[in-house]
Amino acid sequence: MDIDAFRQMVAKKPDGFLGRYGLGDKLLQTGGSLEEAAEHLSVAVKIDPLHVASHFALGKALAGLKRNEEAKAVLHAGIEAALSGRSNGGGDLVPEMRTLIQKLG
Repeated sequence: MDIDAFRQMVAKKPDGFLGRYGLGDKLLQTGGSLEEAAEHLSVAVKIDPLHVASHFALGKALAGLKRNEEAKAVLHAGIEAALSGRSNGGGDLVPEMRTLIQKLG
């Protein structure tokens, strides 16, 4: 899906997880606004706090904005969700999240 399709999803259902995560992740992947990506991904994490990929994407957006402490907290929460056994997958992202935490200091 393209960015416009995700924007339409968010407009129709502002509290919908898929639109928020999809738009934030797509903005991150395409070099869009990191502020906007972080905004949508923050909502996605609040809607589904066990979705590990949302934490990882939000952590990357926050790191790009030099909000390192926030990024580390989000990444740690994502790792905890992945390792808790309550999330639906995401364990494969744990090494990348740990590496990003180390890079952030």
